[in-house]
Amino acid sequence: MAKTKPPLPTALLLLLFLLLTTTITTTATKTLFSLSHSLLTRVSNLRASRGDIAGSNRAKVIAQKLERGLGFGLWGLSWSVGWDYAVNYAWSNFDYRELYGAVSEMNELLRFLGELTRSGSEAGRATWIAGNYKNVLRVSQSVLRRLVKVFHQSGPLKETVEIVQREVAEGDLLSDCLELGGNDLKGLVQIVKDLASQFSSSSSTSQDDYNSDL
Repeated sequence: MAKTKPPLPTALLLLLFLLLTTTITTTATKTLFSLSHSLLTRVSNLRASRGDIAGSNRAKVIAQKLERGLGFGLWGLSWSVGWDYAVNYAWSNFDYRELYGAVSEMNELLRFLGELTRSGSEAGRATWIAGNYKNVLRVSQSVLRRLVKVFHQSGPLKETVEIVQREVAEGDLLSDCLELGGNDLKGLVQIVKDLASQFSSSSSTSQDDYNSDL
């Protein structure tokens, strides 16, 4: 039997969801990119001061890409991310269990970063990092593994998660971010957690609406 086109209500829901997703992500993406650009520029400078030129250049390249996104390319990027999400994840192929797990672990990560930012002095931060780094790394890697499972389709979401995962595993990105104080990283984690919570809620609603139209 030949496949039929999706009913009109479903097609309209997809368009409306895409527009809503893009609107939501544009503001959040601007803040996310601004914090990421600031943090990666500082990471690049930190690595350069240690003589790690290769690591400094990797961070600088990512920061430069983010800087272009903060200009006129922001709307296009938000649309690209919104389209990737709406087409690949909003209606199917979305692992809610892994996303909920990632949100829960991001809350744990935020608690760690809250402790770090309250450490005060540079000596206090160094002592805290020495005693807690393994736990923070464990939670961070678990979050990234979950997000790789969630965003498994080819596109900007999958690419972004894999870049961060690789830089944490091979380039000590997490260690550098903690050494810089943790405030920017805490802000980034908070935004990603809020977006993940919004997306999981939107996806659940969208999937229910889609199923009701079948």
